[in-house]
Amino acid sequence: MRKHKQDTINTLEIVTLWYAISFKLSNVLINNKMEKFAKLGLSKELLKAIEEAKFKEPSEIQEKAIPIALQGRDIIGRSATGSGKTLAFGASIIQGVEKGKGVQALILTPTRELAEQVAESLNRFSTYKDLGVSAVYGGVGFEPQIERIKYSEIVVGTPGRILDHLGKRTLILNKVRYLVLDEADRMLDMGFIDDVREIIEQCPSQRQTMLFSATISPDIAHLAGRYLKNPVEVSVESYVDPTKLEQVYYDVEQNKKFSLLVHLLKAEKGGLVMVFCNTRHNTDFVARNLQRYDIDSMAIHGGLSQNKRTNVLEKFHSSKVYVLVCTDVAARGLDIKGVSHVYNYDAPKTSEEYVHRIGRTARAGKEGKAITIIGQRDYENFRRVIQNPDLNIKQEDVPEIDEIRVDFRKFDSHGRRDNRRGFGSRGYGGRRYGGGSSGGSRYGHLGGHSSRRSFGSRRFGERRDSGGERGHSSRGGGYSRGRSHEKRGYGSGHSHSSGSRGFGRR
Repeated sequence: MRKHKQDTINTLEIVTLWYAISFKLSNVLINNKMEKFAKLGLSKELLKAIEEAKFKEPSEIQEKAIPIALQGRDIIGRSATGSGKTLAFGASIIQGVEKGKGVQALILTPTRELAEQVAESLNRFSTYKDLGVSAVYGGVGFEPQIERIKYSEIVVGTPGRILDHLGKRTLILNKVRYLVLDEADRMLDMGFIDDVREIIEQCPSQRQTMLFSATISPDIAHLAGRYLKNPVEVSVESYVDPTKLEQVYYDVEQNKKFSLLVHLLKAEKGGLVMVFCNTRHNTDFVARNLQRYDIDSMAIHGGLSQNKRTNVLEKFHSSKVYVLVCTDVAARGLDIKGVSHVYNYDAPKTSEEYVHRIGRTARAGKEGKAITIIGQRDYENFRRVIQNPDLNIKQEDVPEIDEIRVDFRKFDSHGRRDNRRGFGSRGYGGRRYGGGSSGGSRYGHLGGHSSRRSFGSRRFGERRDSGGERGHSSRGGGYSRGRSHEKRGYGSGHSHSSGSRGFGRR
């Protein structure tokens, strides 16, 4: 009996000792991780918040920018979405602002989603200072924002709504000591440059200004030269791992683009997918028709209400929907993890925009794939993209696909269909847009051959004459009366060609 009791005690001692050792080891590991952040000069309160956020170690932009920011220096940072720049500029703000002394920090962002995302992160990091952080953007009620601003030390917002508050005197910037221009390149692309300048000029001249941008264009450099004082430039490599990113494109007949997209999505269903379109109309069209073919998809663009956009993102983040169809504006600033494929249903207009899009996948050591689907109307844009020598986009043969029917009808604000427009497997259906494979009298060229207008051959390098009352002139870029011919293809060097540089079949 005594021996059994002794064995029991020994066992308890061993278990207790094991737990004690494990606890000490885990604390050592945690302390080592926090030590890297502590060496950057962060306060205990901020370190505790970072630890609770389960940050493992500082990112490259954080290691480079935080010590400089804590010195009060102005910064020009070249860094993409998802690289950790919110903490990079947020650290000095959180440690510098004082509770109850009004709005002392202003962060400008190009989109509502990014404003929400940044505000949420700053709220989390400032937990132990109990700072007020407000997200201010359009599409939602004005009065609740006024109330939140009254009790905030940090305001994150889009230029348009910030100007609205300044005009109504519901936001005063005379105490601002920190100004951040986040994703400045996108704000300029979206036409916010005048708004941004007006806001900056209402801030005190004695302040710390930090500008972050994925690219530093001449316009960005000019903006920085005018409003930043002796800035320190901080640049980090792309967050995307190019060795794990496969880039391909398909050259397909215009009327088969959607059929190919459906075929590829059903064949490569492996993770979250983002499909980029250039317009709101195409975004809605693609998402709605993917749903018709049992592909879980939702659209997000600037035309949706804020509640709708938030709902879409929540479903995508939680993987309840695995295909997000979006415009560049709506997607900019969204840090979405687990994206395995990026599709360009519409070719981006520049190589820079292409890089922004494909940067959504192949992150943090994970593999990813970027697929661009090229139809006739994408040739001009795609030619500009491939002029970037740093891109390695390989052509893939178009697989055997079944051409499927699509619904081109529009919906009104109440979700009701406009029945004047019908279905078509190749062209726009209905009286206005023609039907079936032959186009109509007005927009026949959108889907197949038309008796009145034709874009000519569907193959690169082939020449086709099209008679008709009004033909498409490849030389003039518009419509001209009489006969017209088009030499489609790249690399021909002729004036009727879409360009002198080729990217595929001749």
